[in-house]
Amino acid sequence: MSGDIAKDSGKGYESQKRRDLNNFGQYLKNQRPPVAISQCNCNHVLDFLRYIDQFGKTKVHLHGCAFFGQPDPPAPCTCPLRQAWGSLDALIGRLRAAYEEHGGSQENNPFGNGAIRVFLREVKECQAKARGILYKKKKKKIQIKPNVKDEANSSSKQQPVLLSSN
Repeated sequence: MSGDIAKDSGKGYESQKRRDLNNFGQYLKNQRPPVAISQCNCNHVLDFLRYIDQFGKTKVHLHGCAFFGQPDPPAPCTCPLRQAWGSLDALIGRLRAAYEEHGGSQENNPFGNGAIRVFLREVKECQAKARGILYKKKKKKIQIKPNVKDEANSSSKQQPVLLSSN
């Protein structure tokens, strides 16, 4: 049964990817002059992300709002609804994959451009500040296992050492 669920979710992802690519293609066709997907660049992608932002459902408090920086505001406000960072990130992932599956090269993929990553990072940080949530990079902890020979020769048990890497 779990295999069926995986198949269904895979179908859902594929249909969402197709729908996203069609929506982006329609956006490009509505540009003046119209742009083919094969001719688009990261600026078209950034413009598309800004365009779809107006259809979001996530409240993002503005700097002048009394609730700016509060994770759970006690009352409604007039701040705009925006696309959530996670939704934009997932959308770019699907569009990036769809672009390559439809013959686009990985090197020229406008959805993988560094400017897109910078834009998404800025959206994430802005939304985090507006909600009073700090996004800090977690330090990776690397566990070093003791050498088997050393453990056999040692009379006491050695604890693994945790190192942090940046």
